[in-house]
Amino acid sequence: MQLLATGNFYFRSDIMNRVNDNFRILPASYLFSEVGRRVTAFKSENPLADLIRMDIGDVTRPICPAAVEAMHQAVDDLSRSETFRGYGPEQGYDFLRNTIVEWDYRRRGLDVSEDEVFISDGAKSDLGNLSDLFSADARVAVTDPVYPVYVDTNVIAGRAGTLEGDRWSRIIYLDCDAEDGFIPRLPRERPDIIYLCFPNNPTGAAVTREQLKEWVDYARREGCLIIYDSAYEIFVADDRYVRSIYEVEGAREVAIEVRSFSKTAGFTGLRCGYTVVPKELRATYPGGEPCSLNQLWNRRQCTKFNGASYIAQCAARALYSVRGRAEIQADVDYYRQNCRTLSEALTGAGIRFCGGVASPYLWVKAPGELTSWQCFELLLRRAGVTCTPGSGFGRCGEGYIRFTAFNTHEATARAAERIAKTLK
Repeated sequence: MQLLATGNFYFRSDIMNRVNDNFRILPASYLFSEVGRRVTAFKSENPLADLIRMDIGDVTRPICPAAVEAMHQAVDDLSRSETFRGYGPEQGYDFLRNTIVEWDYRRRGLDVSEDEVFISDGAKSDLGNLSDLFSADARVAVTDPVYPVYVDTNVIAGRAGTLEGDRWSRIIYLDCDAEDGFIPRLPRERPDIIYLCFPNNPTGAAVTREQLKEWVDYARREGCLIIYDSAYEIFVADDRYVRSIYEVEGAREVAIEVRSFSKTAGFTGLRCGYTVVPKELRATYPGGEPCSLNQLWNRRQCTKFNGASYIAQCAARALYSVRGRAEIQADVDYYRQNCRTLSEALTGAGIRFCGGVASPYLWVKAPGELTSWQCFELLLRRAGVTCTPGSGFGRCGEGYIRFTAFNTHEATARAAERIAKTLK
């Protein structure tokens, strides 16, 4: 038996190879690492260049004062024995769950109860952790272009099959194109789980109630579950578009909704979000025994999660105060102005694009026959502006690039002028 030494510990080599083999077949995160590599090389070659980053999907406005003050108070609470809090409820503190139910749902006429809301450390975590609930042979459907987390977490769970070219054999891909406004068509073969994201990352497309009703009706008819990523709902200002899937009749029977405070209030570094699992959601064990997804998710969280931090949850609650709502709305309006600046420049130059209305993303068609990466290089070298190549989000993203509105007004205005001049 061979032993491998690591410090003062020894491991048997025949044990060390017993890991989840799906990590071996999981491709490296090529898109963002390659963007970073090329940007670093450009900066090294052009140290004085005024490079404007329009590729990063991270917010730049600071956390609003109402949330900052709430965090200070929470720290003070933890510093005194009479107000100290240790382990919190795995589902989240009632003070935040009840506030979410009241402001995000009931005041909009939507039926969600406190015990259906589960506070987490962000939407990305929940989108991956929900995979724990489902069997390895469950069929998954994703849109293309797609947020890579939906695919990669199911690869890790063993549901994806084998990688054949640029697609996984057991994943059902729902192609999106400009003809349909990047809204996917219903699947030709039945999936067990459908991932939908609206407003969409990366395309910026928003969905109407009528369009989303087709998906809810399909899921009810076929017995599918929809995992609905609503991380960008705060950017929806037009009543034609949906902010919550529960605005659609019957959605409580077929949909889990995942939300985040990251884009809503700049919590990308603070980490706080929540997931809604209605009690109507039913599933079955392999033997046919019925079960509640709400109870399964609660069991999963109690087993593997100790809850989001008290400090983060206090900050999140402050966002719903009169002051907090005004402050985060001001930040959203700031990013919306950046969207208008980019949209006007692209429209004036005759450049085709999607998004930028109910989303912080603009999905732009590369001119002529340029590939996504060729357009990336063109903008980087000639305009000093970065973007995200659309091909990194899937086969249907080829020939597109993504810009974000998460920059300053001044930088966005300079970038818009350069982009229009270069791509015209």
